[in-house]
Amino acid sequence: MKIRLVDSGIFTPIDDIEMTLTAPASGFYWLDCDVDDLAELQPLFSLHDLAVEDCLSEEEQRPKIEIYENHYFIVVNSIRFDDEEIFLRALNIFLGRHFIITVTKQKIHELRSVKPLLWEDEVSTPDRFLYILIDLVTDNYFTVGDRIEARIEKLEEDILIHTKKTHLSEIIGLRSEILWLKKVLGPQKEVINTLNKKDLRLIDDQLQKYFSDIYENAVKISETFETYRDLMGNLREAYQSSIANRANEIMRVFTAITTIFIPLTLITGIYGMNFDNMPELHWKYSYYFVIGIMVSAGLLMFYLFRKKDWI
Repeated sequence: MKIRLVDSGIFTPIDDIEMTLTAPASGFYWLDCDVDDLAELQPLFSLHDLAVEDCLSEEEQRPKIEIYENHYFIVVNSIRFDDEEIFLRALNIFLGRHFIITVTKQKIHELRSVKPLLWEDEVSTPDRFLYILIDLVTDNYFTVGDRIEARIEKLEEDILIHTKKTHLSEIIGLRSEILWLKKVLGPQKEVINTLNKKDLRLIDDQLQKYFSDIYENAVKISETFETYRDLMGNLREAYQSSIANRANEIMRVFTAITTIFIPLTLITGIYGMNFDNMPELHWKYSYYFVIGIMVSAGLLMFYLFRKKDWI
C-alpha cells in the first residue's frame, strides 16, 4: 500500500496511516492499495461491507457507483489489448471528502499515467483526481479501438490476398471479444452519466459538468465498437466469398486436369494396351516399377495440392 499526500499536484509520501484519518490543512490523501489491504482500511475509513465484498469477489465486476454516508464506491473497467485478447481490469475507487482509495487486483496503467497529469493540473482535491483518472480510463478505449481497427484492416488485407482456414477462427474470436466489450460499455456509460447528472455532494458542482465530456466520449466509443461489430460481419462474408471463389478455382484446375486425361484414358480403354511389342511385360521388375510410378505420382500431386493449400 502506498500513501501519498497530494497538494497542488505535488506528492508527499506518508508512512503513518493514522494521519489520513483527519483532513490535511491542504490537499488530500491518495491510498493506492490492493485487495489485501482492505482488512486494515475498512475499519479506519468505515468502508461499507458490500463495497469491500465487491472488491474481494472473484467474479467479474460490473461498472457501478454506490453512494454511502461518508464515501462513494465507484467501479470502472480499465482496458488492455494484446493483439490476441481484450482484457478488462476492475478499478475500484472509494471517494471521500479528504481522501481517495484505489483498489486493484492487477497493475493498471492509468494509475501510473495519472501522476504527471495531477502535477500538471496542480490537483488538490480528490474529486478532481477522480475526474482525471476516469478520463484517462475512457481515453484508453480509443487507443484500444484504433488497434482493433488496424487488426481488422490487416485481416481484411490477408483474406483478400491469401485466405487461410485460420482466418475464420480469428474473425470469430475477435468478433466475440468486441460483442463482449460492447456489452460491458453500457454500464460504464451509465456510471459516467451518473457522475455527470446526479446531485453528488462529494463532487464540486463546477467540476461535475466536465463529466459530460467524458460521457460523450463513452458514447462515441460505444458507437465505434458497434461499427467494429458490423465490420466483423462484413469480414466474415468476405472470407466465405473468398473461400467459395477459391473452391471454384480449384475445381477449374481439377476440371482441366481431368479433361487432359480423358482422351488418354479413352485411347487406352479402346486398345487395352494389348500390343505384341511391350518389353515391360517380360521384365521381372515391371510390376514394382509401375506401382512405384503410381505411388510417386500420387504423392507428387498431394504435395502440389498441399503447397497450393487446396487440401
